Amino acid sequence: MTLIEPGCKTEKFSDPDRTVDGAVRARVGLRALETLWFNTGSLCNIECRNCYIESSPRNDRLVHISAAEVRTVLDEIEQLGLKTREIGFTGGEPFINPEILVMLEDALARGFSVLVITNAMQPMMRQTMRDGLLRLRDRHPGEFTLRVSLDHFTAALHDLERGPGSFERALAGMDWLAENGFRLAIAARSCWEQTEAETRAGFTELIASRGWPVDSQNPEQLTIFPEMDESLPVPEITTECWSILGKSPDDVMCASSRMVVKRKGAARLSILPCTLLPYDEAFEMGATLAESTVADGGMFEAGAVKLCHPHCAKFCVLGGASCS
Repeated sequence: MTLIEPGCKTEKFSDPDRTVDGAVRARVGLRALETLWFNTGSLCNIECRNCYIESSPRNDRLVHISAAEVRTVLDEIEQLGLKTREIGFTGGEPFINPEILVMLEDALARGFSVLVITNAMQPMMRQTMRDGLLRLRDRHPGEFTLRVSLDHFTAALHDLERGPGSFERALAGMDWLAENGFRLAIAARSCWEQTEAETRAGFTELIASRGWPVDSQNPEQLTIFPEMDESLPVPEITTECWSILGKSPDDVMCASSRMVVKRKGAARLSILPCTLLPYDEAFEMGATLAESTVADGGMFEAGAVKLCHPHCAKFCVLGGASCS
């Protein structure tokens, strides 16, 4: 792996095929489309200090995807005979999208496991949304999970990221979900120089005090994401890195997932390799799942993704993280 110091004239991640020292850039083929993500829109009720995709009450660069558009992609999964097991909904805040309950029902009725990423605040706690969630719970018990973004186990650090009072509002949403028997998970961050053990211990105390059905030692129930700071230097990933790191391309998120977005002003949907690159047009793989499997040229080689972005290295390969 090559680490170029800031100020070097040669830019990293500028050549999709080679790193700055000429090594072959690593790439990841689609092993199987296990998880398909839908970005419901980039609008959010809050504006976090370091949001992965810059969601806010004003950012509508990703417009609200419609239930009809989601349905066409779910139909394509069936038509192509894909072995997709999980459908994820992320944003922005998914419960701002007025058709989110219809989308969830459609995915669940088809037998998919469903994961929703939410901040569990006002949009989810509107009466119409709570009533709809309760209906889905009764129709599809145990088949969908709500993963609540709770950056830290203390109000001070969580609110530093998400704004004053956001911690208490998120706890209220979590309390309601727990009281009503929903499957829960938590998404935290690792940006406060605490070890994973310290973070899990802090959440263990919080979870116990609230009576939430979450196992803080289970990475699927408490996911701790690495911080994404593009101002910091990060190594490029070469084909040799797999053996150096003891990892396989099959372990990386884009080996098993894709994301669907609707860009503002676009006539068609866009298929992207993962949830972290919603605005980079260089990573568009087409408008349909079929097109995405044969995408070629630029960042792709017959549908394989060339790891030509800092997030590929920091979050997925070195951070070992996955949104699924």
